Amino acid sequence: MRHGKKVNHLGRTDSHRKAMMSNMASSLIQHKRITTTLAKAKALRVYVEPLLTKSKNDTTHSRRTVFSYLQDKDTVNILFREVAEKIANRPGGYTRIVKMENRLGDNAEMAMIELVDYNTVYGKDVAKAEKKSTRRRGGSKSKTAKTETTPVAEETVAEAPVETASVAEETPAVEETPVKEAPAADDKEENAEKGE
Repeated sequence: MRHGKKVNHLGRTDSHRKAMMSNMASSLIQHKRITTTLAKAKALRVYVEPLLTKSKNDTTHSRRTVFSYLQDKDTVNILFREVAEKIANRPGGYTRIVKMENRLGDNAEMAMIELVDYNTVYGKDVAKAEKKSTRRRGGSKSKTAKTETTPVAEETVAEAPVETASVAEETPAVEETPVKEAPAADDKEENAEKGE
């Protein structure tokens, strides 16, 4: 009986399975998306997610630990340089499995496994990850403070057009004064010409 044995052996020996998982994880990190059977995709997710978490902490020890699983220097460099920057704010769940149509030859269930942060179609996930903050006790106070500041901002915006209207009313009054003085100057010139 297999009580409590959660590892899917995938019909392979231990050495074959480890080599296959290493190669699939390297391909996933390099290409950001691979297509395989559903069972292999689920096994790969369990294999690669701890490695992605390790890559957030760029130390010599974590690089050596990840290299012992992947056995590829180029993949380790890509993981710690490019991928680690993208997943820095995500608290887990770095991969997504999408089921596809069954394979034509043997009708096997196929799936696509991809890195979540590299999919441009689902841009909303990234925005949600940035907005989320740490949960702390007493968070309701900050919500009430935000609601109080919002009406104050609206009042200041409402007052601004009133002030600009008063400035606009004063501006024509200034322009009218020189216009009234101009005819008086013309009268003086005409009087000077007449000899008065």
